Amino acid sequence: MRTIPIPVDTHRLRFTCVKAARPRVIDQDSGKIKTDKDGNKVYESVLLAEDELGRIELVKVGTSGEPPIAPGQDVVPTGMVGYVWEIPSNGTARWGISYKAASIVPASGRPGSGGGDA
Repeated sequence: MRTIPIPVDTHRLRFTCVKAARPRVIDQDSGKIKTDKDGNKVYESVLLAEDELGRIELVKVGTSGEPPIAPGQDVVPTGMVGYVWEIPSNGTARWGISYKAASIVPASGRPGSGGGDA
């Protein structure tokens, strides 16, 4: 499957950090951390995304480098894209969308402030 980045219009959504960023582990046995093409650690943040109608979704968003955000804080992902993935499993296929952002910053401009203006 060819992976083409799909841009996400983040201006139509409100994001709140649910779980602090942590390095993405790609091998549980060895503890190996995922890195980007420049050798920087890739971090995953769990964000709550809410649309104009109040519908919510939890999404994991990867970034190169640790974003300065904290749980409970309104945040703004910039340059966010989605990638469709598919994994064959026991004769069927599982699929989903993974998300990556160029950066995730506090909406209030203050790391760890616990909330802000979106």
